[in-house]
Amino acid sequence: MENITPEEVKKRIDSGEQLNLVDVREPHENAEFNIGGTLVPLGDIRAMQIDEIEGLKDKEVIVYCRSGNRSGQAAMVLETMGFENVKNLTGGMLSWQEKFGA
Repeated sequence: MENITPEEVKKRIDSGEQLNLVDVREPHENAEFNIGGTLVPLGDIRAMQIDEIEGLKDKEVIVYCRSGNRSGQAAMVLETMGFENVKNLTGGMLSWQEKFGA
């Protein structure tokens, strides 16, 4: 698993790049603030309920959560399921909001 910074992701989004973002937080957290990722809570990933992202195994996938902890766990689980290029957004949405606002 590699890490990726909020600055790198924001720059790529702003340049119009299509990213495979996966939000591993709970639905209420996603509703409060998100950056457009597909919502697949960590519990679903652990239970291997990943239909929404199954087709991304050979693509870059950037996972994020509130602080970077759950997404780090999710990244490791996804790698064991055969995802080849998983990146964890360091600092999660807390870091994102601190740098770029809500």
